[in-house]
This record gives sequence, structure tokens and C-alpha cells, in this order.
Amino acid sequence: MGRGEGGRKTIATGRRKPFFDHLKSRGGKPMLNTVALIGRLGADPEIRYTSSGIPVANFRIAVNEFWTGQNGEKQERTHWFSCIAWKSLAEVAEKYLSKGSQIGISGSLRQKTWQTDAGEPRSMVEIVVRNLTMLDRKKEEAPAVADDEIPF
Repeated sequence: MGRGEGGRKTIATGRRKPFFDHLKSRGGKPMLNTVALIGRLGADPEIRYTSSGIPVANFRIAVNEFWTGQNGEKQERTHWFSCIAWKSLAEVAEKYLSKGSQIGISGSLRQKTWQTDAGEPRSMVEIVVRNLTMLDRKKEEAPAVADDEIPF
């Protein structure tokens, strides 16, 4: 165990700096906004386009949590997460994802706030998707690439 910046206790293996010592923000204090999930889509992605033609996909993924209760009984809970993907990721979502698709995503959390028509304040947290991995069959099978078509 060593001491990181500011005298923080850190646990590190090898010669690498601890992960959080690489993070900087204004004022020199580390901050991190990263999330990674694996789950299934609850519905087909909703695709729209901004006024400047940029594609945007909204979808929700379900992630199951499992545990054993105090009485030894298996328990399960489903958590739902709202996601937004932009540009090429939105196009991939539209073409290849559908209800039930298993995906892995990583990105950052963003809080949205708005007012209802009645003037009541509302807020929600959504995941801004930066990386998307399809973990099962695609909605529309992508064409296979033969070895001789690979450009290297």
C-alpha cells in the first residue's frame, strides 16, 4: 500500500500508478463518470433525427440482480436503465438491435431535468452510450467478410 496524490492511501500491484491517480479535473481533484452494463433491450430502439440530421437512439436495458435472501431463498430484481446513443452508434442500434437483444454498453451518466406542462419539475438519469457491443444474434445479419476481402 502506498500513498497517492494528496496523501490518499492506495493499493497497487506492480509499478503502475493507481488508476485514480491518472484522473484530473479542475482544481486537481479526481472525478470519474463511467458506467458499464450488460443487459437486454426492453423494446426496439426509438430512432429520431435532430434538426441538423444527426441520428439519436433511445432505448432501455434490463439488468438482473441475483442474491440469496436471509432465509436462503434465491432472489431476483430487474433494474431498468435509460440509454441514449448518438451518430454511428444510433445507426448501429437501429439496424442491429431489437427487443430482447443482449448488449454490453459503456458510457457516462447524465442527469436531465425538465418541467411538465403543469410546471412540475422532473429529472432522470440516463446513460450516454460511448461503446456498444452486441452479445447475441443481430436483428439483421451483417454480411460475412471472406478472408480475401480483409484489406491487410
